[in-house]
Amino acid sequence: MAFPMKTCVVCGEEFELRPDKPGFANRCPSCSEPDAGAAAGGNFRDQGAGKELDAARKTAMRDLLYRKDS
Repeated sequence: MAFPMKTCVVCGEEFELRPDKPGFANRCPSCSEPDAGAAAGGNFRDQGAGKELDAARKTAMRDLLYRKDS
C-alpha cells in the first residue's frame, strides 16, 4: 500500500506521510524536528516580552469585560 504524498507547509518539499512519522502531519520530517520550530518562528516567551504581553492582554480583557456602559 502506498502512503499519501503531502507537501510541507514550511518549506514546500514533498514527503510521504507514514504512520510512524514523528511531528506534524503537514510538515516534512526535517521541519518537524524540535530544533527547527525554535529556529523558524520561536516562542514569544523566549524573547523576554512574554510577561509584558500577558499583562497587556489581561488588562485589555478586563477592560472589555467589566467596562461600565454609561
